[in-house]
Amino acid sequence: MADSWEALKQECMACRGCALADTRNHVVFGDGAEDADILLIGEGPGQHEDEQGVPFVGRAGQLLDDMLEIIGLDRTKVYIANIVKCRPPQNRDPLNVEQDACIGFLRRQTALLRPKIIVCLGRIAAKAIIKEDFKITVEHGQWFQRGGVQMTAIYHPAALLRDVNKRPDTFEDLKSIQAKYRELCR
Repeated sequence: MADSWEALKQECMACRGCALADTRNHVVFGDGAEDADILLIGEGPGQHEDEQGVPFVGRAGQLLDDMLEIIGLDRTKVYIANIVKCRPPQNRDPLNVEQDACIGFLRRQTALLRPKIIVCLGRIAAKAIIKEDFKITVEHGQWFQRGGVQMTAIYHPAALLRDVNKRPDTFEDLKSIQAKYRELCR
């Protein structure tokens, strides 16, 4: 049976595919326009996301909203999802087994969305989506193509909160995303 957004979301909400299901408050499925040309992918929900069931709603989410605004976008024009849909304890990096249990949901979201551009937020997402040996400090802002989809990675907003010295590079990466969006999208 073909996926629909609602069927996929219901399946994801009932998932018990890894141990993260035992400690979650909410599954954080995704948020935004279900016909967006840009898919933003983070690594996994944090505390605020787990409490509210929506991706990127804490301080990093506020910064992400500001970053999108800089390039003329907002949550109504993009779709935001994560590699894992449940919060890892103490916001640790998601384990490979957790990523493996959850990546199918992201693949199916991507198939429904059919984005023209994928932006990975941070190294965990970039390693899962772009290439296994992705080096965020070296390769952020570079463009890759797979299956007709343009992909790039930028520093995770949480990393920008911790290290403001990464912000100038990220501004340049955002301008590159804006240019790619203007080139490929409506």
